[in-house]
Amino acid sequence: MNIDVVSVSQKYGNLPILHDISFTADSGEVVALLGPNGSGKSTLIKTIANIFPPASGKILIDGVDAVAIDPIDRAKLIGYVPQYFHFTPFTTVLDTVLIGRRPYMSWVVTDDDLAVVDKSLATMYVSDFAGRFVNELSGGQLQRVFIARTLAQQPMIYLFDEPTSSLDLRYQLKIVSAMQQIVHDEKSCMLIALHDLNLAMRYADKVVVLKDGKIYACGTPDEVLTEETIRVVYGVCAEIVENSHGKFVFSYASSDMLR
Repeated sequence: MNIDVVSVSQKYGNLPILHDISFTADSGEVVALLGPNGSGKSTLIKTIANIFPPASGKILIDGVDAVAIDPIDRAKLIGYVPQYFHFTPFTTVLDTVLIGRRPYMSWVVTDDDLAVVDKSLATMYVSDFAGRFVNELSGGQLQRVFIARTLAQQPMIYLFDEPTSSLDLRYQLKIVSAMQQIVHDEKSCMLIALHDLNLAMRYADKVVVLKDGKIYACGTPDEVLTEETIRVVYGVCAEIVENSHGKFVFSYASSDMLR
C-alpha cells in the first residue's frame, strides 16, 4: 500500500494554500508532516483524505486516483483523525469507537466487530473508559478515543492531524510508539502532522517539511532535520544532540529573535 502525491495544489476559494506538492509514502512507513502554523499540513492531510479534492494534481493510492475510489471502499482504506473533534454528548466511549466499524457493518454488530473495538480500546489505553460518556473525558483522553475509533476501522492508511496535541508527555510517547509498531507490523502507512520535532526524529521513517505551502525538504529524519532547515523553516536556532537514547533537537531563540 503506497500513496503518491503528484503535483498537488490546493486553495480555499481564490487563496492558494498548497503549491505543486509531490512525494511518496510507502508501505510500512511513518511519514511526518512538519512545518510552522499555516504551512499547509492540515490542508494536505484533508486533501489526501479527499475531504477537499485537489485543485490540481492527483493523489494515487496503489496507482488508483483517490477521487475515483468508492466512498465505502475509501472508508475501509483510509482512517482520518482530525485536529478538532466533533462528537455527540452522552455517547459512550464504546459506542464512539464502534462507529469505526460502520464501513463493515450492516444491521447487526457482530462478535468480530466487538473484538476489534476491544483491541482498539486496549491499544489506546482507554478500556477503562468504555462505559463513560465522551463529554466527561479530558482532552487527552478524548484524543485517544478518536484514535481508537480509527484503529477500529482497520485501515491501511492512517492520516493523523496533530494527534498528540492534547496528550501529556508519557502518552505522546506511548501512542506514537504504538502507532509506529502497528504501521511497521501491518505494512500499512501513516501520515502524521506534528509540531514536535523530537517525535518526528524518533519515530518517523520519512519527513516532509512544508514552508509557505511548498515542500522545503523531504527525506529521512537524519537528512532533513538539520540545524539549517530548522532555522530557515521555523526561524529559531537549534542544535542536534545525540546520546545513548538517540538524536534530539534542542531548539532555542537567539537574542535577535526575541526583539
